[in-house]
Amino acid sequence: MSVSGIHSIEQLLSSNSYPGRGIIIGKSKDGKQAMIAYFIMGRSENSRNRVFERFDGGMRTKAFDESKLEDPSLIIYNPYLQAKNGMMDIITNGDQTDTVFCALKDGKTFEDALRGREFEPDCPNYTPRISGINYYCFPRSTFTYKLSILKSSNGNPEVCNRYFYEYAPIAGLGHFIHTYECDGNPIPSFYGEPEMVELPDTAEELAQTVWKNLNADNKVSLFVRTVPLDGGEPTEIIINKNV
Repeated sequence: MSVSGIHSIEQLLSSNSYPGRGIIIGKSKDGKQAMIAYFIMGRSENSRNRVFERFDGGMRTKAFDESKLEDPSLIIYNPYLQAKNGMMDIITNGDQTDTVFCALKDGKTFEDALRGREFEPDCPNYTPRISGINYYCFPRSTFTYKLSILKSSNGNPEVCNRYFYEYAPIAGLGHFIHTYECDGNPIPSFYGEPEMVELPDTAEELAQTVWKNLNADNKVSLFVRTVPLDGGEPTEIIINKNV
């Protein structure tokens, strides 16, 4: 990390065997694109038995081998949905993607939606719910983004702390938030503000950087989406360990 507090994605990921699930949002180095990355990892067979699958208007997780699927409640969901005719991108680590989508449709806000949710009920980890959203300004000449984390109070399941962060994009920089600080038993929740990270120019570079530096045993799937701010067609990349 430099004195300015800007991190290298490579360093953050390669030095952490289990950040869990992670969201990166920001602006490409050349200033021409909004960038989103979302990855999932797993330690159990059930968590590792997944792939990402794109569908019209969003992206879902699904079981790679249906015969091995155990409890789907916290692992099968829509991590990504488009909202407001493509003028908003929602990305989260759980079914709160749908909660945010429905709230926006009803004229409510990102914050309104998440104030009605809390961390996952997976004792003893109480996995945080992490969420992000991009707001594109018509005709997509610029954007703003927000991140959120809902987590227990130092492992106390009786208390849910909700944190919201709002950013104006800067070329070459993004913010990275993940569910876990590191591996452990129970697994410690992410703490502090989202980490500021350097971003490249293209979706391909971002996907390669993230996937290459995720722990080889624990990584499962990666989704990258870049949206040109000149109104051009977005680029999307999905990488699944299970193929």
